[in-house]
Amino acid sequence: MPMTAAQRIPHELNDHPGHLLRRAQQIVVASFYDNVGRDSLTPLQYALLVALDENPGIDQVTLAKLVALDNSTTAETAVRLEAKGLIVRELYIEKRRQRRLSLTRAGQEVLQGMQSGIQNMKNQLLARLAPDEQEPFLRLLRDFVNAEGAAPDDDVAHVTGRRALPQAALGASRKGGK
Repeated sequence: MPMTAAQRIPHELNDHPGHLLRRAQQIVVASFYDNVGRDSLTPLQYALLVALDENPGIDQVTLAKLVALDNSTTAETAVRLEAKGLIVRELYIEKRRQRRLSLTRAGQEVLQGMQSGIQNMKNQLLARLAPDEQEPFLRLLRDFVNAEGAAPDDDVAHVTGRRALPQAALGASRKGGK
């Protein structure tokens, strides 16, 4: 008799949110590459392009906050995206050390070209659940990542030793996001 997924995972891990979330992330990343291709962007690069598409002209620090990354990783990834010709990084004249970021036409085209694969990925991932479980699942994930006391800047600081931008600095960018 074949083992079920629950039988293959040791009981303690099967009830451990951290382990299950790590496994879920592995499944999501594999699905991302299966649907958009390995020669495309990474999931992180995709997230930055989506955030820039919705918030053109924001600075790197705000971008880092929007996608829950540390500033250094965001800056390194932005350099890679600029080298690919997908974004433009311009120095703020009034804020000499900050850069304002925007998608190029090529960045917009790449993002648009990925939408079918991204939608397929979303559909495949959610199809692992019954239709009546899909929206509650997404709501619970949103609640989990947005819970009081689980601010991304605290998470980033704990993992990287660096602090992200304070919540108040996001202002309308996050509130007005899609």
